[in-house]
Amino acid sequence: MHNWDDLKFVMETARHGGTSGAARALGVNHATVARRIAAAEASLGTRLFERLPSGYVPTEAGWQAVRAAEAMSDLERGLDRTIAARDTAIRGPLKVTAPELLVERIMSPIFADFIDAHPEIALSLVATNETVNLAQRDADVAIRFAKSPPDTLVGTQLFEQKGAVYASHALLAQDEGGEAPLDWIRFAHWPGPPEAIKAARPNLRTRLTVDDMAAAVGAVRAGIGATRMACFLGDSDPALARVPGLPLFPQIPLWVLTHADLRQVPRVRAFTGFVTQRLKALRPLFEGDCPQDLSAREGEITSIPSALPTA
Repeated sequence: MHNWDDLKFVMETARHGGTSGAARALGVNHATVARRIAAAEASLGTRLFERLPSGYVPTEAGWQAVRAAEAMSDLERGLDRTIAARDTAIRGPLKVTAPELLVERIMSPIFADFIDAHPEIALSLVATNETVNLAQRDADVAIRFAKSPPDTLVGTQLFEQKGAVYASHALLAQDEGGEAPLDWIRFAHWPGPPEAIKAARPNLRTRLTVDDMAAAVGAVRAGIGATRMACFLGDSDPALARVPGLPLFPQIPLWVLTHADLRQVPRVRAFTGFVTQRLKALRPLFEGDCPQDLSAREGEITSIPSALPTA
């Protein structure tokens, strides 16, 4: 029987075009990758890669080995999910992924309360704006902005969120009446401000281009210009205020998702239920219906002050 572990090294080398990329993906050194490929070739009795200056190129036999490795990997992950679904105790590891700014601004206090409520669940967090693959068990639960989730995932769409245009208080103090040119921070991957903004403020002038929302928030705080962002970011930041006279804009909905095979696992159900309840209580903040003086709504929406940072 051929060694399945050796085929993992073959698969990752084909995916990354060489031993260095495979080594990074597998957490080993490139010499180990080369040795395991040689072992696979010896076991199979055929050459799996052409060693070229540009990298490792799979032979036809190599591609067959890669396809077999991918099929075995899918079976292994399916078995993992099936076994995990049999767990009946509210304990054990739970990996969650969520966007970085959502974690910073909203989720961290919610995570803290969940940890206190369920000390036997070992919570780990993947804070990233990249889409993490739940089918591969890269995470058990995803708190994700998405138009619609993949068919393999199940969960709850919490609400349709809104966005607005925000600027620093200092910049707005120089913009009385909205007559002066409005300094703007644009996103490299967006075509430009929406027509509704340009119609209301035709004298926009771009001062900075960014490719990341965290960078945009920092630039707005520094007074470089105004930009559009989700209301949960702008309204929860005491350094920012909405630019008067501009409308709200639709944003991508927020979901709490898990893989269909894991939805009945007790620790997954405990977490998704807890987080869903807490986030739904923050609906006004996400929908742009929450004043920036959050203390004014403490009596009406008691969860907002506890779910937002104090600094």
